[in-house]
Amino acid sequence: MTDTTAPAPSRPATRRSVRDRLRGRGKLVVGLVIVAAIVLFAIVGPMLTQDPRDSDNPAMLPPQPGHWLGTTSLGYDVLAQLAEGSRGSLLVGVVAGLLAIVLSLIFGVVAGYSRGWTDEGLSLVTNVMLVIPGLPLMIVVSSYLSVRSLLVVALILGATAWPGAAVVLRLQSRSLRNRDYVSAARVAGEKTPRILMVEILPNLLPLLTAQFLFAVVLAILGEAGLSYLGLGPNGSITWGTMLNEAQGGGALTRGAWWWFVPPGLMIALLGCALSLVNFSIDEIVNPKLRSVPAAARSVRRARAAGKDITALDEADERAADTGPAGPDGADAEASVDPDSEKERVQA
Repeated sequence: MTDTTAPAPSRPATRRSVRDRLRGRGKLVVGLVIVAAIVLFAIVGPMLTQDPRDSDNPAMLPPQPGHWLGTTSLGYDVLAQLAEGSRGSLLVGVVAGLLAIVLSLIFGVVAGYSRGWTDEGLSLVTNVMLVIPGLPLMIVVSSYLSVRSLLVVALILGATAWPGAAVVLRLQSRSLRNRDYVSAARVAGEKTPRILMVEILPNLLPLLTAQFLFAVVLAILGEAGLSYLGLGPNGSITWGTMLNEAQGGGALTRGAWWWFVPPGLMIALLGCALSLVNFSIDEIVNPKLRSVPAAARSVRRARAAGKDITALDEADERAADTGPAGPDGADAEASVDPDSEKERVQA
């Protein structure tokens, strides 16, 4: 008798593929969800809340229906200010991050690929900017500007946030310059701009993305610091200006936690989310980082099971010391493969 039962339908290939790709990327998923929620709040929030400068509300109201995050000492609705401040802080962070990436591309990638006076000149500027403290420079520049819009503050932050990324990109570009396919492109007569755009930059995209996210986090934190010192954007609302107004209004001494906790929490959430995405990109760029948590868990399980990890390591070291030398006469200790040792610990 033949089995006439129809086989169960298999999952769609696309859904299975997306699920498989996201498996083991919990940090990336959590980070992207939080970032998407904050961006959605910045876009939709100001449309659903009242005017953030409306002072007709009662002052210093705690959270309650109608004012879900309370009001300030001037009667401003904290939820409306938080939504408007999300737009301002995200705008400053994105513009500053883009400017920092453009400058790091010029002073990092171009310097790493070029040689001679071009490399020396661009590297000199990078080294000079690298030794100048960023925060004091931002404070001095902002103090001399009487009118500071969101764009001006973003330009100040972006102009001081690129040297570190430029050093990393310069080293990576110098490594890529000696690859065979880049040398073949030079021999084929391709121009330098085309080699940079077609052969170098595509290999730097994961690194550029990580540097951009890092620059955005630094810019948002820098804007909050400047605004807290009273050097933030004039006439605009950001998370930093909310903290400055809360400090000036005596929110801490008057116990108005609803005034300063929401903007501080938003800064912390966005910084954590972008850091999680940045860490995930680092693991994608460097696959060795993915094996570190698994190796640590294996060591913890071995210790929990009562295994002597130190004894195993000492036995491995004695075996390496007394083992035969390689065919080329090299020391046996130098021939120990760290990856194979990690696999033994995991086993």
